[in-house]
Order: sequence, then C-alpha cells, then structure tokens
Amino acid sequence: MFNFSDSKLEKGLTLIEALVSVLLVSIIFLGIIGAFGLNMKVLSQSKARSNALALANQRLEEIRNLPYNDVGTIGGVPSGQIPQAEEKTINGIKFTRRTTIIYIDDVFDRVLPQDLVPTDYKRARVSVSWENMIGKSVVMISDVSPKGVETTVGGGTLAITVLNASGIGVNQANIRIINGSVNPAIDASYQTDDYGTFMLVGAPASQESYNIIVTKTGYSQDKTYNVQEVANPQKPYISVYEGNLTEIGFAIDEVSNLTVETRAQESFYDEFHGFSKSSSYQDVEIESGQLRLKKITEYFPSGHFISETVAPPNLSNWDSLVFKNIQGEETIIKYQILAYIDESWSLIPDQDLPNNSSGFQISPLDLSGLDVGKYPSLRAKANLSTTNLNITPYLDEWYLHFNTPKLSGIEIRIRGNKIIGTDSQGQPVYKYTALAQSGGDGKIILQQAEWDSYLISSTPNTGMDLIRVYPSNPIDVLPKSNVLARAYFKVQNSLLVNVLDASTLQPIVGVDVRLYNGELGYDRIIPTDLNGKSFFLPLQSASYNLEATRPGYQPSSKVITISGAKTTTFNLQPE
Repeated sequence: MFNFSDSKLEKGLTLIEALVSVLLVSIIFLGIIGAFGLNMKVLSQSKARSNALALANQRLEEIRNLPYNDVGTIGGVPSGQIPQAEEKTINGIKFTRRTTIIYIDDVFDRVLPQDLVPTDYKRARVSVSWENMIGKSVVMISDVSPKGVETTVGGGTLAITVLNASGIGVNQANIRIINGSVNPAIDASYQTDDYGTFMLVGAPASQESYNIIVTKTGYSQDKTYNVQEVANPQKPYISVYEGNLTEIGFAIDEVSNLTVETRAQESFYDEFHGFSKSSSYQDVEIESGQLRLKKITEYFPSGHFISETVAPPNLSNWDSLVFKNIQGEETIIKYQILAYIDESWSLIPDQDLPNNSSGFQISPLDLSGLDVGKYPSLRAKANLSTTNLNITPYLDEWYLHFNTPKLSGIEIRIRGNKIIGTDSQGQPVYKYTALAQSGGDGKIILQQAEWDSYLISSTPNTGMDLIRVYPSNPIDVLPKSNVLARAYFKVQNSLLVNVLDASTLQPIVGVDVRLYNGELGYDRIIPTDLNGKSFFLPLQSASYNLEATRPGYQPSSKVITISGAKTTTFNLQPE
C-alpha cells in the first residue's frame, strides 16, 4: 500500500517548512544573544558600581583618618587638602569623584543667631559618577565630629536660596562660591537641597568679596556682579560678617528657544480722503477723513464700502486686516473678505475663513491661514448699519497687511527686560542684549533663552524701518517654551525678478540673478527659487545692472531703475 507520510519523509522538507524552521531557529538564537548581551551589560554595570563604591569608601576612610582640623577641601569651606573633583580610570571606565565638606549647624543646640558657635561638626559627601552606562553615580555621606567640645573656627554663615520663576525652590542647583581676598582662597562648588537652599557655615568674614554663581544643566544662570562688570550692581559681591547670618536669593529656571523671523511687510491702506481706493460702495459717504452712512435728513440704515483689489506681485502670505472704527450699541460695522472666485468677486467661504459670512468686528482680523495660491488677490468689505437713524458708525482707517518672502541678512537688536544694575551715568544695564543677523532662511534663533520679555528693535545697518513684531513687542518668553515671533520691516525699494522659459513660459529654478551698481558698492547674486523668483531688498533708488544666467540657456541682461516696489521678467531662450 502507498503510504503518503513515508514518501514525504523520504523526499525531505518542503520550502515553506524549511523557511519556518529557519525562522524559529533565528528567533531562539536572537533571544539567546539578546539575553547574553543584557547579562553582560548587567555584569559591567555591577562591576562599575562596585568600583564606584570602592572609590567613595576609600575617600571617606581617608577623611576619617585625618585630624579634624585638616578635614576640608582645596578652595572650600572648611579648607583642606582634599581635591573637590578628580578623575580615576579603572578597567577602561572613567570615574569622576567629587568631594564636598561643609560645616553643620545642628539644631540640637539651636542654630545661628541663638547658637554662637554654629560650626558644630563637618559633613562629608562623596559622589562618584561614570559615563556610558545605566546608574551613572553613587553617593556616600559621613559626619565627622571633633574630639570633645565643638570647635570655634569663627566666620559667619552664608544662606543661599535658589527659586524658579514660580517661586519654587530649585533642587540640585549648582552653587559656585569664589573669594580670592581671604587666605586660603575659596573656590568651591556645592548643590542646593530638595528645597533649593544651601547653608555655608564657617565662611571667613570678608567685605563684598564673595562671588556666587548659580547654574543647573538646562537652566538659566544667576550670579553676583562686581563694579568692574556693572558700575552699580543690583546684586553685588556678598559680605560675610563674623558671627552673623547673610542671606541671598537667586532665580533660575529652564531655558527656552526664541525664533524671530525677519519679514518684509507691505500694506494696502485707506485713510478715507476720497473714494479713489474703492472698487464699489453704496449708501456711504466720506467726511473729514471718516467713512460713515450716507445722510439726507437722516442716516441710511445700512451701506457698504469695498476696497480696491489688492494683488501684490511678490506675495508670500496674507497677514491681517487692521481697522479703526467708532461704533456703539445702536451702530455696528462688520468686515468681510472677498476673493475672485468663478469669474466674480465673492465672499471667501467659511471653510477657508471661518465666520466670514457673518462678518468680523475685532481688529486685527487674522488672514495668515489663507492659501495665497488659491487667493492671490483680495478685497476688504465694510458693512455699516444703524438701528437709530440719528447716529452712524464711523470707519477712520483700515490696512490690509501682506508679507513678502523672509529676509536674510537683517540685523536686529534683541534686549531682555531684566536689569542687573546701572552704569556710571545711571542708565540701566540689562542682563541680556545682543545684535543678531537673520540667516539664509530668514530666521534668528536664540537658544538657551532665559525667561524674560525681549524687545526687538532695528539698527542703522538694517536699512529698513521695523513696523511691528507679532504677537507683541516685547516678546514674552516663559520657561521651557518654544516661541516664534515675526519682525516686519517696511521696504521702501525692492525688486522682484521672474525668470521663465521662453518656449514654455514655465518658471526656471536655479537661475543666477545678479543685481549690481558699482557706484553704490552693491553686488548680489540670488538664485531663483522653486517658483522662478529672486527677490532683492532693501535697495536704494537708483539704476542697476541686472543679469540672468543658467547653463542650458542664453544669458540675458538689462538696466533697471528702482523706485518703490519693482517687478521685472526674463524670458530665457534655451540654447
């Protein structure tokens, strides 16, 4: 009898069975290898921790065998010969051993000022850290007491408090205390406790010579200042008096990132000195620079005014409609935005501009979400109405702001609002002030920015007037935040160059467009972007030479006179 099973075994495994077998074996071996790797990591970590504990214990044993008066660190309080920080390498692993020794004012016999001898005993803290592994550090602490009664070493007590922007203590903040006017000199590093406090007991008495610097990774910095840094510092070097308590507070918090985009802004505006900037209007009139409802014997109940078409040639994005009006309980003005849709001027649908159908009353009206490809031109409409025919609303002026591409190479001054003192003339000295220039992407990025209010201003090198900063100027930056601001500049003279293929009339990317004027010392080359455009600004009113070159096309040039916002086009012939 034919036995299928026996025949199958004689022929061997099928391809699918072989693949499944290989997969199962791979899974098993990968698991074994992973487990082996994890065991090796655990073993290495255990050895590193054992070595760290041995280093820490070795240091504590050295401290315990020292005479009490010699227990201290180099540059520390109390002073001694033990290094504050040192590196050791064991089995290829680099360890950092840090030793801190301080006096303790024990509450058992009361504390300063009731305790006239606050240096009751010493506390040694030894931490050993290492890199490239889990765990990273061990800490051992030991108290060292004098033989017999507590010793009188003199000095005073320095109490330091470190708070964040919310007034909460910052734990594990690094405190560096420097004083070169005492002997031995002090240069020691400590850390705050869980409540953001630190007490340096037994600090030698010294007049205005303690420099304190407070830091923490990922946080801002606060410090004291001497008269060489600031003529009249708000937080000068600290004095410590014999037998007294000196208290001082510092404020640090997590840093932030502040990005400032530099943009050119142009505007359509109408201050209503006539109807020249209107495409249409009905039942309204202008008197003394104000638009109002038309009046015969009484005011008309309603009317509207539609601006002329705003179609910027170098549009990057729409920004906002800003208006200034006067209305009351019985009068109202509602604003709407129109676009050329299906061969007629119509309201932009609510799906693209929410609530446009019902109208807006709050200025500014944000238009930044509009797609410039879909809406390359706009009109603004003002709808005036009244329920009391004896009164009318008034529209004083309105502006339709729009933005050109981001500007590179624009210099601005960024200044924080925090003051660290005054100069010799009594003028404020700010903690942060700097000149910055936008990069090729039109951005200035201020990393590690401290929480503060930052004021943006233009400089003479900018060559343009700063119009406004969005969302505000100064810019409020909170701890641990990412803030984006836009600085808008008024461009008096500019040039937009369009480069097209003469045969297809399609934009050409990467054309070197050169604009130069030897007498003015101006010479720039700006390649065309994805839309075949190059944008030059700011410019002086003058005549310039303009050239467009790209491999595969015949070069072209012209002389162009710049005055205001100028646009020109090259139609390059393929070679």
